[in-house]
Amino acid sequence: MEYTGAQILLESLKREGVDVLFGYPGGAVIDIYDELSRHPDLRHVLVRHEQGAVHAADGYARASGKTGVCLVTSGPGATNTVTGIATAHCDSIPMVIITGQVPTRMIGNDAFQEVDIVGITRPCTKHNFLVKDVTQLALTLRQAFFLARSGRPGPVLVDLPKDVVQAKAEFVWPEAVSMRSYNPTYKPNLNQLRRSVEELARAERPVILAGGGVILSDAAEALTALARKVHVPVTGTLMGLGGFAATDPLWTGMVGMHGTYAANMVINNADMLLCVGARFDDRVTGKLTAFAPKARIVHIDIDPTSIRKNVEVHVPVVGDCRLALEGMLAIVEAKLEGKDWAAEHKAWLETVAGWKNARPLNYQKKDGSIKPQEVVEALHTLTGGEAIIATEVGQHQMWVAQFYSFTRPRTLLTSGGLGTMGFGFPASLGAQFAFPDRKVITVAGDGSFQMNVQELGTVVANRLPIKVVILNNRHLGMVRQWQELFYEGNYSFTNMEAQPDFVKLADAYGAEGYRISTPEELLPVLEKALNSPNPAIIDVQVAREENVYPIVPAGAALDEMLLV
Repeated sequence: MEYTGAQILLESLKREGVDVLFGYPGGAVIDIYDELSRHPDLRHVLVRHEQGAVHAADGYARASGKTGVCLVTSGPGATNTVTGIATAHCDSIPMVIITGQVPTRMIGNDAFQEVDIVGITRPCTKHNFLVKDVTQLALTLRQAFFLARSGRPGPVLVDLPKDVVQAKAEFVWPEAVSMRSYNPTYKPNLNQLRRSVEELARAERPVILAGGGVILSDAAEALTALARKVHVPVTGTLMGLGGFAATDPLWTGMVGMHGTYAANMVINNADMLLCVGARFDDRVTGKLTAFAPKARIVHIDIDPTSIRKNVEVHVPVVGDCRLALEGMLAIVEAKLEGKDWAAEHKAWLETVAGWKNARPLNYQKKDGSIKPQEVVEALHTLTGGEAIIATEVGQHQMWVAQFYSFTRPRTLLTSGGLGTMGFGFPASLGAQFAFPDRKVITVAGDGSFQMNVQELGTVVANRLPIKVVILNNRHLGMVRQWQELFYEGNYSFTNMEAQPDFVKLADAYGAEGYRISTPEELLPVLEKALNSPNPAIIDVQVAREENVYPIVPAGAALDEMLLV
């Protein structure tokens, strides 16, 4: 029996375990949408903008650990996904993006809504395909999903010309897939693990740096077991938050530009650094020549190109983070069971505790104004730290990282590598579809929320109980802060006074709207909004000129923080 390309596509998605996809129809994919109406087991979410579709698929993937899927038409539909694809690429998020394309005979003729999306996205995808033969469609989709979720995950784009979608062929599903030139290393080299344990055993002042790879490889349990076994302090990157409980005594906080005093001091005074699944981004390292200057570095990563790319490493370990940590723990338990790790690291942990106590994360409350940090603390109190929090990008993002105290993986959804304003709200939409019964909250700035505010229509149409908490300071806050600190207060084009009434906007879309203007209103109004079964926008009028501290100025070392 022969199937159309559209039928092969949808059957392939089901074989890959896809249960929801986010999309926006158009002429090049109209045949797919025609067929999609006959597949009620594939839930399609109609977004209001293609960028919203790809961010929603991203949020679904980050929250669930599954591969996110979105479907858009050709031309502008495809190009509207590029920012979201680059966002996922920077943070290694598994996604498959399906784009429509003009018929193969018209490719290269500047046809209506034609664009070379394969060429455009080549630098920001893990791989991409242009399917020219319907008989290769099932195999291509199998390879796309295999690539997206294996090794270092990432977005894979499949471009489908309209004639391929309409053509017919036998449906042949490849049960197994292999690609000759692609064989990621999962099992780490045993000798390298032994060397890593030897470095750890010799160190007097070791520290573990947990990155996003801990989340992606489901390594949080292994990380916690190893850290507690050897009594080593732990810090994390923004993408690693939740990979180690912020309530654990060994936790020192986030490291980097807006990291805690303790975390940055630990890194720059350690004599051994075990980096797990982080790529030493510039926001983490500060001045490279002054990063961890006293430490011998062990770097675990599944992507060999990430090792020694930015920082010199003494012991490279290529492999899956979870398998590597489990392997190290097994060696510790087998070879060093009699070693008194607690006694040997006692002095070091006391020093670390001194840094934590000397400069804890703090802020000065002021009568009559709401500090954004206390809003985040209130959210943590009211949710018990159990919500899925999606953020936009800016000051509010850093306050969430500093003050929400994440204790579980996959509960912080944020754009780390690309820093994409407009990411958080549609990402929370995807997370809510992944977990219909979980509380999902977007924390946004007044500027970034407006980047994809139209997805409020999607949220209301699907009756999603997402809450959007806007820390409204009527500025592009992070840029304003830099202008204050490093550009002599030249506030050039960062004032956002001309903004909508967010309460009326919520009402216009059919959502609930709340405004909080005084500290006394914060807890009761926030609690009422969070307990509502309906989608809601909570506009919190926060102190307008509050800054994020600590901050490591550009070009400075981690221990050269500005603290106030």
